Amino acid sequence: MRNAELQTRPAATVHLIGGRLCLDFVNSVGARRTGAGGAMTIRDEKLADYADLIAWGWHAGIVSRAEVHRLERAAARQPAAAAAVFARALRLRESLHRIATRAMAGATPQPQHLEVLNRELAAARAAERLAWRGRTAVWRRDSAHPALDRIVGEVAQSAADLLTHGDLARLRLCGGDDCGWLFEDTSRSGTRRWCDMRDCGNVAKVRRFRARRPRAGR
Repeated sequence: MRNAELQTRPAATVHLIGGRLCLDFVNSVGARRTGAGGAMTIRDEKLADYADLIAWGWHAGIVSRAEVHRLERAAARQPAAAAAVFARALRLRESLHRIATRAMAGATPQPQHLEVLNRELAAARAAERLAWRGRTAVWRRDSAHPALDRIVGEVAQSAADLLTHGDLARLRLCGGDDCGWLFEDTSRSGTRRWCDMRDCGNVAKVRRFRARRPRAGR
């Protein structure tokens, strides 16, 4: 992808407001709605194919511009494998959404969704090697030959860090009428209600103002 195409793909323009890489990935949709019986519908999907996954990964800072080119070449050589990784990415995204929303409700995540995350964590760890840096060892991936599932693995590890070391009581669902995005509330008061005050927050303020305003003719 040329720079202009990469930067204008919807996946590379979505706001990163989740506070965690994994939450930003869950939010790679325009909005989520939960209907009767808990059925989930998505409005304005940002990830349509593997190229969109690459664009989102670049936008989120997971891969560099050079790595974008390498992943594109690898995907062109292995289109079926790239499509399979893309399907895994969407499956992980929806599992993470269900894990997070159940955690917010104080409920145990369903085993099938934890299994999706565990499979991706195992794949990500298998691609890492210990390397020495200074006076200590670090986990390192081969960025010169990035695996097609590099972005998926980074998201999975972000989710694992949130679930094992994060404060799940700080997870929030945006209060906007047409949103459904998740975020980690890092405010001192712990009372953040909106994914973005300039977006859903302003819409809510306008609605409250209009509701208080006297109607014409009364």
